[in-house]
Amino acid sequence: MPDPSVLPNPTPASELLPLRTKVAYGIGDAAPAMAAISKSFFQLFFLTSVAGLSPIAAGTILLLARAVDGITDPLMGWLSDRTRSRFGRRRFWLLVGAVPFGVLFAAQWVTLPIDPSLRWWYFLTVITLFSLAFTLVHIPYTALTPELTRDYNERTSLNAYRFTFSILGSLTAGVSFPIIVGQFATPQQGYLVAGLVVGVVIMFPMLVTFAGVRERHDLAHDAPPQVLPELLRGVAGNRPYLYVVGIYLCSWMAIQITSAVLPFYITFWLQRPDLFSVMILAVQGTALIFLFVWSWLSKRIGKKGVYLLGMLIWIGVQGALFFVAPDQIGLAIGLAVLAGVGVATGYLMPWSMLPDVMEYDELQSGQRREGIFYGLMIFVQKFGIALGIFLVGVFLETQGFNGDLLPGQQPDSALFAIRAMVGPVPSLFLMGGILLTIGYPLTRRKHAEITAQLAARRAARGVSVA
Repeated sequence: MPDPSVLPNPTPASELLPLRTKVAYGIGDAAPAMAAISKSFFQLFFLTSVAGLSPIAAGTILLLARAVDGITDPLMGWLSDRTRSRFGRRRFWLLVGAVPFGVLFAAQWVTLPIDPSLRWWYFLTVITLFSLAFTLVHIPYTALTPELTRDYNERTSLNAYRFTFSILGSLTAGVSFPIIVGQFATPQQGYLVAGLVVGVVIMFPMLVTFAGVRERHDLAHDAPPQVLPELLRGVAGNRPYLYVVGIYLCSWMAIQITSAVLPFYITFWLQRPDLFSVMILAVQGTALIFLFVWSWLSKRIGKKGVYLLGMLIWIGVQGALFFVAPDQIGLAIGLAVLAGVGVATGYLMPWSMLPDVMEYDELQSGQRREGIFYGLMIFVQKFGIALGIFLVGVFLETQGFNGDLLPGQQPDSALFAIRAMVGPVPSLFLMGGILLTIGYPLTRRKHAEITAQLAARRAARGVSVA
């Protein structure tokens, strides 16, 4: 019999979102998804095997860019909370940042005929600038979620639409990127054109969201002027938020380590580089379907229950990939399909939990300051990408991986490192996510109590909503 704390509650009519709003909002995430999947799967391979950098040098670039994000991401969240324009607090930045986002994405895939040391500085510069452009659009975009609806279940549904387009974007870029690269005489030309094509495409989804949704927020709860350190102290005191950040970091590290090592696993262990698009389609296609399965199931067993179930499936798959032999291609593809079942929960559940934390913060502080929370969450996302790629790069280099060697020529130590990074290592992070989820304090019942208290407070104050 279902736990009463997770039984479905009817969604108030005022909080129901029309389909067009969910679709318009969801389309926006196709752009960062296309960019993120390209960087996750191909950037380390490009920087080492095409641009000529060592794995550690490439990973260091990404970590340095993330160090800048540690300042700019929360700052952008704070700024979007303070923004006042005729387009709203968040939508304004989607309009401003769409074009720089696409242009700087393309610049990351240019191999300049210059000295390798200067090339390192070029990639550090453009990757850092792209990360800033990513911050400019993605933090305001994600911070729209709690402003569109306050309902516990409707937010899960909204995020299901968001990640539907996120996965469609990932599939589009993940499948088309290597196909485009393969059409040209040299990898340098192929990556240049692929970067340009994706760069142009990702300018448009954010503009669709800008045009298709309208913000609303409590005017009386606009955060008063505060310095950023004061805001960060408030965030650090929000216990449920710290749990959500930890859960997401564990999930995202597993995704990013697997993403970064997968081209090496397919190319050098399975020795079937032609299967790369098939593997991406298997994982992301299944994840796309299960977004809606998990969204429906969360109404019965809650967000925590869905996440725990998905993680157990995912851990089993990651462990099995370690034991796949090079001639077991059918098994590898089957495991990729099953991986998508768990990956869907890693996408959906932490971002569905996050808006609930906003109400907890509002109850404690009397303010609506979504931007700063989402800014730090995006930093965790980008830090996970960089750290995952860096760890893969260091592990490969220390175990003797040589980018100049063909499939079948890598040393056994490098092949073992590739298998370990696709199996046991991500599983350790997923286990950490399970432990944090067990301790996460916001159940559906607790969230309902919080929203009821906030509604009573607003009614007592006569707060208007814009």
